[in-house]
Amino acid sequence: MSIVNIRNIQLLNNPARWEDDYNFRITFECVEELKEDIEWRLLYVGDAKSEEYDQELDSCMVGPVPVGVNSFDFTAAAPQPNLLPSTASKEILGVTVLILTASYRDKEFVRVGYYVNTEYEDEERRLEPPTQVDFKGLVRNVLVDKPKVTRFSVPWDSDSKALSNPWANTVALDSLSTGTSTQPIGSNGADNIYDSPLPPPIQAAAPAPPMEERAVDVEMA
Repeated sequence: MSIVNIRNIQLLNNPARWEDDYNFRITFECVEELKEDIEWRLLYVGDAKSEEYDQELDSCMVGPVPVGVNSFDFTAAAPQPNLLPSTASKEILGVTVLILTASYRDKEFVRVGYYVNTEYEDEERRLEPPTQVDFKGLVRNVLVDKPKVTRFSVPWDSDSKALSNPWANTVALDSLSTGTSTQPIGSNGADNIYDSPLPPPIQAAAPAPPMEERAVDVEMA
């Protein structure tokens, strides 16, 4: 049994410009007091064919975590263009994946994946994009109403060991409230991909520039 269960995820600024921060508000329930903090990470998949270009946009430690319903705000910077495999429009435009993970004692117990559509804000460049992408003209739309959630069995404070099968099935949780809804995505033919499975779980994110970890206090609901 999982000690921590996500109750609600809101992306407060969606849709947004490509260069804007991601501003999440996460609400979760803890059914048993935890001795250590929970680590949350936000990952951006830069290339579906290789983990080399995965970027960890930010991470934070949340705690102490009391029993009950808790919430906190998590802000992460946009991906760094210089760490992407290419700046060609055909590589940047369209659909990629954003993954939110939570870990306890360095063991990931849940990941929430979202598809992200990237396109130009103006119709002229949507129809005829330039060869090299102009990041300042891009907008993103995260499909927050169709999260793909994977749970993992991990040892908690009261467990002597994890369950024999450490993987749980991946599902689209209709019961998971995801906050603000998105506006319709442009007619670029990418909508159908949102019904496809997410890529396999990321084993390790590509190195990102050093950043100081932040300790975040949670609020009792």
